Amino acid sequence: MSLTSYAHPEVLADMQWIGEHLHDPKVRLLEVDIDAKAYELGHIPGAVFWNGLNTILQPDYHVNFDKGALEELFTRSGIANDTTVIVYSNHNAGAPWAFWFLKVLGHEDVRIMNGDRNTWIAQGGSLTTDIPAIAATKYTIQNFNSSIRVLRDEVQAAIGKSDCVLVDVRTPQEYSGEVFTMQPPQGTQRAGHIPGAVHIFYELVLNEDNTFKSVEELYALYSSKGITADKTVITYCAVGARSANTWFVLKYLLGYENVRNYDGSWNEWGNLSDTPVEK
Repeated sequence: MSLTSYAHPEVLADMQWIGEHLHDPKVRLLEVDIDAKAYELGHIPGAVFWNGLNTILQPDYHVNFDKGALEELFTRSGIANDTTVIVYSNHNAGAPWAFWFLKVLGHEDVRIMNGDRNTWIAQGGSLTTDIPAIAATKYTIQNFNSSIRVLRDEVQAAIGKSDCVLVDVRTPQEYSGEVFTMQPPQGTQRAGHIPGAVHIFYELVLNEDNTFKSVEELYALYSSKGITADKTVITYCAVGARSANTWFVLKYLLGYENVRNYDGSWNEWGNLSDTPVEK
């Protein structure tokens, strides 16, 4: 399928383009996952690994916005301010999460590989176990872009508004309140969903080969649940990772202008005592 039918095809990279730019000094491949097992077994040549749990997140599962620490991370990853960053993952959730994160930090040229590591292999892409030798760069975070994230008070104010829709992209079990994240609620944790939130599991946007579905299929999926471009859309999950996937699809593939990701997500909402919860 041609990428040009999407609203912003420039933010997707196909396998051929990536293959042609493996040795381009202005391009940095970034593999993002929650552990390095797949990366160590074999990764795209030249790719640097980021563990999302300790680069994007802090120990309390809130997003890391420490300017100095992040500039040092970019520097040792070989990313300069003018680098084209291509993100991919062993599973499709990781790449849009890193894309959102880089965009919040104001990085200009970020693209997602259309597919995941397995798609790359299936299409004949090579893997290596060699760790790339990275020349350090100098990175300066210019401007934090807060317009694509939303905070708890704004989420609470959006409940019940006809011109706003909340989208819960977690598993059906998380949405219904059977589990908090991977297990039943513990201690003061509360399971369920934000009142009025529409449920659409984030993986429904993917084809069997983990590439993104067509514009027509994506629009049908969201519009059937009242998620339309004339509304403000707020996406959430557990820590803002899976919901970044939905945010990316709505904003960049369908061209919705008013989409924001609630990165506090259920880790924040469900651990508070005064936030409304529906089951």
